[in-house]
Amino acid sequence: MKNETIRKLKSMRLPAFAESYQKQIENEMEYQSLSFHERLALLTDAEFDSRHNNNIRRLIKDAKLVNSSAFLGNIEYLPDRHLNRNLLESLSDNEYIRQGLNVIFVGATGCGKTYISNALGVNACQAGYKARYIRLPELFSGLEAARIQGKYQQLMKQYQKYSLMILDEFLLIPTTDTEQRDLLELMEYRCGHSSTIICSQFVPEGWHERLGGSALADSILDRIVSSAYTMMIDGDISMRQRKRQIS
Repeated sequence: MKNETIRKLKSMRLPAFAESYQKQIENEMEYQSLSFHERLALLTDAEFDSRHNNNIRRLIKDAKLVNSSAFLGNIEYLPDRHLNRNLLESLSDNEYIRQGLNVIFVGATGCGKTYISNALGVNACQAGYKARYIRLPELFSGLEAARIQGKYQQLMKQYQKYSLMILDEFLLIPTTDTEQRDLLELMEYRCGHSSTIICSQFVPEGWHERLGGSALADSILDRIVSSAYTMMIDGDISMRQRKRQIS
């Protein structure tokens, strides 16, 4: 009868419940002091926790982060980096996502922009939000390929659905007219509804020219910068160099 119950639990896709039930059977003396309701609560908690953790792992995998193990608690607040600890700690509660606000990280290559953005991405996934990391050149090339295949709107809608998008290598090279329109289309939908983290080597004041310097650039900047936290990341030595020196 017990084996049949375990079989039914697994067939109903309750593997953690079944495993916890098996454990209670095998260690019956250990659970004798508990009431029926207490034992049922343990079984339910096991299944709930398992599903919750599996969902987080799936969200992190689907986010395609460069560093899926990045953790806000491991950020190194070295004096020369001048990181705004108060801002990063305030972002950890994901309120900026709920409010549809953006975050801009500006700094030289290797300063740690990507790691910090990925740590925020992991943090968002752990809270149940759908996130997606992508390099801006990759975003543009993907949209162009989708345009040729007749799947542009399908891909754009997919990007628009993420609660958090992380755009790395932002405006590393000047953009074309088509790329500017693509970026405006993306930000138009996300503005006020979803959050975007942008990692760039250039301060926002220099983005206008790299976006063509037209009214289109004004529209893009208005949707990104007007509702964004901005953090400058300094440091004469890149984080990659620091790691090499340590090792």
